[in-house]
Amino acid sequence: MLFAYAASELAIEAARRVIEQVLQRDAVAANIVVSHWDEQRDEWRQVDPPPSAEQARSEAAAELDAEALETRTIVASAGNLIRSSFEQSLLDWAQKQGLEVTVAEHPHLLSTQVLFTLTGPKRKIDEFERALRAEGTATLRADAILIVSPF
Repeated sequence: MLFAYAASELAIEAARRVIEQVLQRDAVAANIVVSHWDEQRDEWRQVDPPPSAEQARSEAAAELDAEALETRTIVASAGNLIRSSFEQSLLDWAQKQGLEVTVAEHPHLLSTQVLFTLTGPKRKIDEFERALRAEGTATLRADAILIVSPF
């Protein structure tokens, strides 16, 4: 599998011609697919050849599923020393994405479990969950550094 990236349609066509020439010269059979990054959907979208009818139906069904409204509770642990900034940054992010969010906390000795209950499109809740996991990992590391650092 080979990935070639280009900044313009002309560059894509030039890269495609060169790749096809090398494949033909070396008698290699291959399928060439051109895709572009869809920022809104956060995924690669095939443009050439156009998706087959079956692929288009599958993509349409996946898109309907991604836009379906749901409510989900996601739990993360945050170190007590920086829990409030962790929580606030994620609340801000969720609100910018148009998600409804409520927060509950379960404090422990050195950390707090933070429960985010979100309502909105499944796709946006999935994005929130990825952001939460990344932020949670960074926060716990930062909190551990704060705990062991001399004040």
